[in-house]
Amino acid sequence: MTPRRGDLFDPECPTRRLLDRIGTKWTSMAVKVLAEAAPHEVRFAELRRRIPGVSQKMLSVTLHSLVRDGLVVRRVEPTVPPRVHYGLTDLGLSLDVPLAALRDWAEEHMSRIDEANAVSDAAGDTSAQSGSR
Repeated sequence: MTPRRGDLFDPECPTRRLLDRIGTKWTSMAVKVLAEAAPHEVRFAELRRRIPGVSQKMLSVTLHSLVRDGLVVRRVEPTVPPRVHYGLTDLGLSLDVPLAALRDWAEEHMSRIDEANAVSDAAGDTSAQSGSR
């Protein structure tokens, strides 16, 4: 049986909720770091060091969501203090492919986005421009 596809424009659509979670910068960065380490695990402290600007709380919330969604596995060593390790599941590793494409697109086109923002700001227009391609 083929799973039924959702309607992205329906606020209750599960696909929409998932895109909200995986579309954040912290998720993209965490998946990238974990994908680079795969098949090995990365400790929480190392993840935090490799993701500049992320707070401990935000990283914890992000990882909790990724674990809950089955994209990341969490392993705790029973030491004092506990050592917590994270790694991508096969499903999580498959997410790195589209996220990498999106990161590449952003890096390739950021200068054009910056130019469009500068034009808009100079014109005093804070709304999105249309027709600028």
